[in-house]
Amino acid sequence: MVARPVTIVWPGTPYPLGATYDGGGTNFSLFSEVAERVELCLIAKDGTEQRVELDEVDSYVWHAYLPGVNPGQRYGFRVHGPWDPASGHRCDASKLLLDPYGKAFHGDFAFSQALYSYDLTADDLAAGGVPPRIDSLGHTMTSVVINPFFQWGNDRAPRTPYHETVIYEAHVKGMTQQHPGIPEELRGTYAGLGHPAIIDHLKSLNVTAIELMPVHQFMHDHRLLDLGLRNYWGYNTFGFFAPHHQYAAATHAGGAVAEFKTMVRSFHEAGIEVILDVVYNHTAEGNHLGPTVNFRGIDNAAYYRLLDEDRKYYKDFTGTGNSLNARHPHTLQLIMDSLRYWVLEMHVDGFRFDLAATLAREFYDVDRLSAFFDLVQQDPVVSQVKLIAEPWDIGEGGYQVGNFPGLWTEWNGKYRDTVRDYWRGEPATLGEFASRLTGSSDLYEATGRRPSASINFVTCHDGFTLADLVSYNEKHNEANGEDNRDGESHNRSWNCGVEGPTDDPEILDLRGKQMRNILGTLMLSQGTPMIAHGDEIGRTQKGNNNVYCQDSELSWMDWSLCETNADLLEFTRKVVRFRKEHPVFKRRRFFDGTPIRTGDQVRDIAWLTPSGKEMDAADWETGLGQCVAVFLNGEAIPAPGARGERIVDDSFLLCFNAHGEDQDFVAPQDDYAKEWVADLDTADPRGATEVTVAAGEKITLAPRSLLVLRKTA
Repeated sequence: MVARPVTIVWPGTPYPLGATYDGGGTNFSLFSEVAERVELCLIAKDGTEQRVELDEVDSYVWHAYLPGVNPGQRYGFRVHGPWDPASGHRCDASKLLLDPYGKAFHGDFAFSQALYSYDLTADDLAAGGVPPRIDSLGHTMTSVVINPFFQWGNDRAPRTPYHETVIYEAHVKGMTQQHPGIPEELRGTYAGLGHPAIIDHLKSLNVTAIELMPVHQFMHDHRLLDLGLRNYWGYNTFGFFAPHHQYAAATHAGGAVAEFKTMVRSFHEAGIEVILDVVYNHTAEGNHLGPTVNFRGIDNAAYYRLLDEDRKYYKDFTGTGNSLNARHPHTLQLIMDSLRYWVLEMHVDGFRFDLAATLAREFYDVDRLSAFFDLVQQDPVVSQVKLIAEPWDIGEGGYQVGNFPGLWTEWNGKYRDTVRDYWRGEPATLGEFASRLTGSSDLYEATGRRPSASINFVTCHDGFTLADLVSYNEKHNEANGEDNRDGESHNRSWNCGVEGPTDDPEILDLRGKQMRNILGTLMLSQGTPMIAHGDEIGRTQKGNNNVYCQDSELSWMDWSLCETNADLLEFTRKVVRFRKEHPVFKRRRFFDGTPIRTGDQVRDIAWLTPSGKEMDAADWETGLGQCVAVFLNGEAIPAPGARGERIVDDSFLLCFNAHGEDQDFVAPQDDYAKEWVADLDTADPRGATEVTVAAGEKITLAPRSLLVLRKTA
C-alpha cells in the first residue's frame, strides 16, 4: 500500500496491460480507443483517492509507471469520453472502473444509483439520457496490485493424455463447505479444496482432473440479492485474471492469488490436473440496464456486440444480456492474455469454455474459422493445454456439437441425452446408443479427432444430479423465486414410480441400480468421462435442476452420504478403477469393425443380439432395442503405447438390459471365446458378481441391469 501521495510518475509501457509490479514499483496500462482522458485512481485505506493523469498513450493504450507503488495497493480508473448511447459509447467518469486485467479485487458491490449510468427512477430505461453522474467510489469493488512472485518449487503439470483422463466437475464452495475433515476456517475456500481430505477422496475415485466451476472474479446479481439469494455458480464474470476473492481463506487484499496457486500445486503433487470453467462469452454488466463496472465505461463499443440497427442495445447470444465482442482485436487480446496468464502464472491445465459457440460468431453465424479459433490454434501456450467447448449458445444456429475444430474436445450433449433415454426405456434409441458408446465417430472422426474428443457426461452442474435424475420426473425449482418457471423442463428423467423421496425398498433398489447403470455405461464408453461432484455418493438437490442461485445446503455436498450411500461410492470407485486398468475401454482410435488378421472372423468390435448372434440391419430396427450385447476385442487395439509398444488387453462382452424384466443372454460361441467370467454386475449394490459361463450357455440379466463378462479361454 502506498504510504504517501504519489509525486513521481514515469511514462511506463503499454504492455503488459493491467497493473504489473516488478519489485520497485508498478506499471499501469489500460486500453480505451474511445477515451479522451484517463485517470488512474489510487485508493487509500480510508477510502479516499488520489488521481494520477495518464498522459502517455500508445495505440489507444494509456499507461504510466509509479515507483514505490507496492502489492496491496487498491486502484481503479476513471475514463473521460463521450456519453452517446446511440453510437454505442457510455463513458461516465463518475464511475470508478475496475481493471479488465486486474489480478485481484477487494471489497464488494453496494448496489445503488451510484453503480448505474442512468436514472433508476426514470421512465426512459433505455439509458439514452444524460447520466446522473453519482460517484461510485465506496459502492464498487477496487482492483488490487498483487505480488506476482510465488515459490512453485518442483511443480510440474501432470499432462495426463486425454484417453487416460477422468474429469470430476466440482464447485469450490460446494465441495468443501460441509466436509467434516476440513477445518472450519478453510471450508468454502481454495485452501479447503486443496486440503488432503478432498485430494484423498478424488484419488480414491481414480479421477485425473478436477474441473472447477467459475473461479474468475464474478458478481452477485442485484436481483438475486434482493431475493436473499446469490449467484452460486459464478457464471457472471467481470475479472478474467483474478481468482474469486470470496473463495479465499486469506483475508488480506490479493491473498486469493497465492492461495489459488498453493491449491494447484497440491493437486499437481497428487497427479491431478486443474481445469477451469471459463466464461468469456459475456460479462456481469448485463444489458443496457446493468451497472457500469468496467468494460461498459472503458470502451463499450469495443468490448460488446451491439445491435447494428440501434447501438444503445446489446446482442445477446447468451441469455445474460450481453455478448463479448470477440471480433475486436483488443477483446481477443484480453481473452488470449487471460488464458496464457492462467497457464503460465497460475499453472492450470486446461479450460472448459462456457457457451463456446458465442466466441465463434463472426457476424451472426458460428464460424469454425473465426479469429478466436485461429488465435488459439497458433498460440504456443494455449494450444498445448486441454480445451473443452460447451458447443452451443442460445442464438440461432448455436447448437454446434461435433463442429468445433480439431484441437478441441466437446461436451457431448448427444451422449447425455442418449444414455438418459436408453436407461429410462425410451424406444428406438439403440443405434444412437451404439454410436455414443463407441466414441461418437459420426461427430468427431471427420475432423481428424479421436474418441477422446467426446467429453461424455450424463449429469453436470446444470440440471438434475444423478440421484435426482432417477427420482424426479419434474423439476422442483420453487426455492429459486421464479414460480418454477426457470430451469429445463424436458429432463429425460424417470422417477422409477414415485416422485421424490420414498421409503419403498423396491423403488429405492431400482433407483440405485439405475445410478449404477449410468455410471457403468459412462466408464465403459469410449471417450473422456466426466462425473459431476457428489454423484458418487448420491447427492440430491431435492428436484431442483437449476441451483445457480442456491448457496446453501441444497447445493452443497452432504458428506454424510459417504456412509449412507457407501455402496454407491464403492461401486463408483470400482468402475472407474476398472476403466483405468483396461485399455480396451479407452482406445485412442475409433473402432473400424474389421478383422485384426487376414482370415480372422473376430473383429475389433461386434454387436450381438441376446441370442448371441451378430446383429444385422433388421435387428437394429426391432422392438428389442433395449437389449444388446457388444464384444470388445482386447487383442485388436491398433494404437501403440507411449513407447511404441503393442497394447493388448482382455476381451469383454458388455450386456445391456434396459427392459423391466429378466433377459436371457447367450454367451457367443465360434471364434469369440470358450468361457467367460463376470467382472461387473450393476444388479449388485457394489457391482460384485461371481458368475462363470461357457460359450453357448445362457445367463440371465436382472431387469434394468448391465453385466460385464471377460473372456478367460
